[in-house]
Amino acid sequence: MNEAPRILIADDEAELRSLLQRYLGEQGMQVRAAADAAAAEKLLARERFDVLVLDVMMPGEDGLSLCRRLRAQGETVPILMLTARGDPVDRILGLEMGADDYLPKPFLPRELLARVQAMVRRQRLLGAHGGPLGEEPVLFGRFKLLAAQRRLLRDEEDVALSTVEFNLLHALVMNANRPLGRDRLIELTRGRDHEATDRSIDVQVMRLRRLIEADPASPRHIQTVWGVGYVFVPHPDKAGS
Repeated sequence: MNEAPRILIADDEAELRSLLQRYLGEQGMQVRAAADAAAAEKLLARERFDVLVLDVMMPGEDGLSLCRRLRAQGETVPILMLTARGDPVDRILGLEMGADDYLPKPFLPRELLARVQAMVRRQRLLGAHGGPLGEEPVLFGRFKLLAAQRRLLRDEEDVALSTVEFNLLHALVMNANRPLGRDRLIELTRGRDHEATDRSIDVQVMRLRRLIEADPASPRHIQTVWGVGYVFVPHPDKAGS
């Protein structure tokens, strides 16, 4: 039997924290709550969580800064950002800093539940099924992808990736030399019914290029296929030879 998902909510609105703790708890989840970034970080240091629900606007260190710092420290917990409705800047910044998903305020608790459940399912599915890449490491340039361990190494040193970034790289590598459209990449990384946009995929591709390309402005491994989407080329020097 699967263990109850463990969720950490970081939001300075006491009423919202109480509501979400009660509602998600009634849905069979174990929920902890924090009023600010410092309290959330202390809980993350002591306990394991399946999803972090992180508000962008908090007193002291804001959610965007905490998200960026957690990713820089190698924290891989999936992060759902709560953003201001109608403000695409927060959403784009959150994705650029390593968030896996976002939900604009105000929202229905049921909508947040659906997002969290999808993130938990995808994490557990990927953890249980390493897929065809799980047998052997995939080498490209200075990098080694260990799919079963959900790790990316550069010169044998770990590279910090968010869940969505890893899922996107994994999807591209599994389909090496095969162009994939943005809709297909959304389906492979977030699920068929997710409402992610083409822009969110472009942002994640941009982040991956910064991590793995010698020159992100002239990418060799993750190339744009105009009118289609993107293609992963593991050995650019051999392509077309």
